[in-house]
Amino acid sequence: MDAGPLPPPLIALHNVSRVYGRGEAEVTALARVDLEIRQGEFVAIMGPSGSGKSTTMNILGCLDTPSGGDYLFDGVPVGGLDRDGRTLLRRNFIGFVFQGFNLLPRTTALENVELPLVYRGVKADRRADLAARALDRVGLAGREDHTPSELSGGQQQRVAIARAIVTDPLLLLADEPTGNLDTRTSGEIMDLLTALNRDQGITVIMVTHEPDIAAHARRMVRFKDGRIEDDRRQPVLAR
Repeated sequence: MDAGPLPPPLIALHNVSRVYGRGEAEVTALARVDLEIRQGEFVAIMGPSGSGKSTTMNILGCLDTPSGGDYLFDGVPVGGLDRDGRTLLRRNFIGFVFQGFNLLPRTTALENVELPLVYRGVKADRRADLAARALDRVGLAGREDHTPSELSGGQQQRVAIARAIVTDPLLLLADEPTGNLDTRTSGEIMDLLTALNRDQGITVIMVTHEPDIAAHARRMVRFKDGRIEDDRRQPVLAR
């Protein structure tokens, strides 16, 4: 039986370039990049400083716009959206995790996780319920009332991940998510991201410069000089 055509990629970059500055100060951060990522993939993006990996992440997260080419998110041309449209796309469909946890220091874990829901206008009782569920999903049930200073670095990153997934995004962008963590805690965070991808189908795109962290992904895309140098599938780490 014919299963029909595949759905469009969640992420599609077609001939995308990004140029900063003009004249002698002009710098090409991305040069005619083509990249497709389907729903449910776990992709690691690697490359040296200045290779274009961070620029790519900023474009994918609607924090920057291409100088040329097309970016489609779930089949929707992002280039056709105005600033408000890109903000709504980012708010409703994309979660972010950064190297710095970016938690509000005097605010509880629950309140930190609620923040994306506040921006979406969700009522207080519903916010608290969804935030508590997200904290449970990352293994922090019972820590709802703790402030960041009362949590370890790994726990703070778990709060940040809970905040990123509380809206059930289609895409989770993780920028050096273990950069501030020790080896053991880094492994725990990667196990969590792997489980969210495997068990809940969240698409994960992660920038990292560490090969052992990239090894958790099922696909690795390597950038060099603003271009994709290598794009390959890799075996899943044994657990």
